[in-house]
Amino acid sequence: MHYVAHSDTVTLGSDRRANDNNKALQRPKLRATQLWDINMQTETAILAPAAVLAGWTMIVLIWLLARRIPAFSAAGVKLGEMPVGMRGVDGEEQMPAKANWVSHNYTHLMEQPTVFYPVVIILALLGDNSSLSVNLAWAYTGLRVVHSCWQANVNTIPVRFALFGLSSLCLIILAARAALQAL
Repeated sequence: MHYVAHSDTVTLGSDRRANDNNKALQRPKLRATQLWDINMQTETAILAPAAVLAGWTMIVLIWLLARRIPAFSAAGVKLGEMPVGMRGVDGEEQMPAKANWVSHNYTHLMEQPTVFYPVVIILALLGDNSSLSVNLAWAYTGLRVVHSCWQANVNTIPVRFALFGLSSLCLIILAARAALQAL
């Protein structure tokens, strides 16, 4: 278990000693508190975009399976007969490009958003419920959802890059705010 020590001052000796020149011996008394019992200010509005993005990631996972499994089948790839250690990415050349786009996006959702999640948790623990931080978090989430839809269906690089750049800017500002508030 994780504990944090708290200090309360306790007077040693009897009242008679305390009255003797008003000098009482003091020593700190330590008491242990479980770490999760400590009251922290948590603002939940900043956490909602992270929850939505996590949910969106699960939707993309289902979308990935719905698109890739039929593509494997159409390409004559039998999952049970794939060589040991082979990954889905190893069979991409056998499938149409569009069948791989959702998989690529799912991989992207396992990359940069892994920075987003702790940043919003840090901001929540620091009590940042400012409209700037919450709106940046929602903008990041919205841009990632649009990025996913674009990459999975159209996948032109200039638009994808613009969406990625804008979402990255939101994340950079959020990370900077978290760092500055934590210091």
